Amino acid sequence: MPDPGAHRVVIVGGGFGGLQSALKLRRAPVQTTLIDRRNFHLFQPLTYQVATGALSPVEIAYPLRAIFKRDPNMRVLMAEVSDFDLETRELRLSSVDGVPAPTSIPYDTLIVAGGSRYSYFGHDEWGRFATEVKSLESALTARGRILSAFEAAEMEADPQRRAAWLTFVVVGAGPTGVEIAGQIAELARDTLSRDFKAADPRRARILLVEATDRVLASFPPALSARAVRSLQRLGVEPVLGRAVVGVDAETVTIDEGDGRTEHVPTRTVIWAAGVTASPLAARLARRSGAELDRAGRVSVEPDLTLRGQPQVFALGDMVRVRDSDGVAQVLPGVAPVAMQQGRYVASAVRARLRARTSAPFRYRDKGNLATVGRAAAVADIKGLKLSGLIAWLTWLLVHLWYLVGFQNRILVFIRWSVSFVTHGRGARLITEAESHPEPRPLDASAAARETR
Repeated sequence: MPDPGAHRVVIVGGGFGGLQSALKLRRAPVQTTLIDRRNFHLFQPLTYQVATGALSPVEIAYPLRAIFKRDPNMRVLMAEVSDFDLETRELRLSSVDGVPAPTSIPYDTLIVAGGSRYSYFGHDEWGRFATEVKSLESALTARGRILSAFEAAEMEADPQRRAAWLTFVVVGAGPTGVEIAGQIAELARDTLSRDFKAADPRRARILLVEATDRVLASFPPALSARAVRSLQRLGVEPVLGRAVVGVDAETVTIDEGDGRTEHVPTRTVIWAAGVTASPLAARLARRSGAELDRAGRVSVEPDLTLRGQPQVFALGDMVRVRDSDGVAQVLPGVAPVAMQQGRYVASAVRARLRARTSAPFRYRDKGNLATVGRAAAVADIKGLKLSGLIAWLTWLLVHLWYLVGFQNRILVFIRWSVSFVTHGRGARLITEAESHPEPRPLDASAAARETR
């Protein structure tokens, strides 16, 4: 093992896992470089609130350099990893947004926390029409599309086309899908109810489509049922046991079984179904010979290292973890898993510097939380099943606690408090130059005017 003072640790990814590793190594006798293609850490569980105007981007993001500005052994690098050279222990880098970056960077220990992205189940072309809320950029795009739909409905004279603009389809009924469907319903029936003259936002139709037979499949069935009742009270229509088989600029096609399909006219689709691992997982597998599963996750050893590459750790949504019998298991794709793995890997690095070994990683499930709407949530915490106001307050406290930055916690608390009292949403801004992927079709008279 090299001299600890000269030991170089490179962390790829400034999400939950990478950030936790960096925080735990900030006082260690190593030189640490944190690489991310963005210059901020994003609190991903609240991106859907940016998409629905409840929060502003600055309130759920925090500059990475600001986090480590007092740590002389920490370096933050804005760049994108294009490849790995495991033999020479170097990363190949490329620039992001024109910001210069070194072509390569050496390491002694590598920690890769690339995360995941949504999967369109082999239909990547659907991504032109169905936006997601996993990144800050996509959340802003979703916000533009949602708010633009109400604006378009106000200007549409034809009842059928207006109904299409006021129809919102959320695909996937996991926590993100449930939460954003509830937020769109509250936005339509509460916040915007008096903002328009011609169109009535309260007539908006919100469909929550899920291929399985219940929402929040990771929760106990009783809590899933309570979530459905809360959604229905808000006006959300759960469409269960039916899969989306087509998405275009004006329609979502839903498989009804027995060869029958339903075509739902809509101009706003939010995708929250299924994930695939970061492409970094495939690159690591190709370079190391490790296995990949169908979702693109690379298999790692019980100590989160690549097989045959003890100096390379991988964690988070992009990995499967082998147990003591060598069977690869998929852990839940939630922030606590990545955070625990990030802290574990940093502890393992520190132990190695002291010539000690680490026990295999073990995930400690602290429970599940999901909010449905105003004062409505469900929680499963170590067998304790909560719903309603107490679950909602628990959800608020947990998310405030894990937000990065004291200022952000204060701002979000104030924003939520004001919103609860006034029913308002202060971030209802359309900032995207093109909020919808295709121009709205013109009727004959409008087309004639356009050609004059």
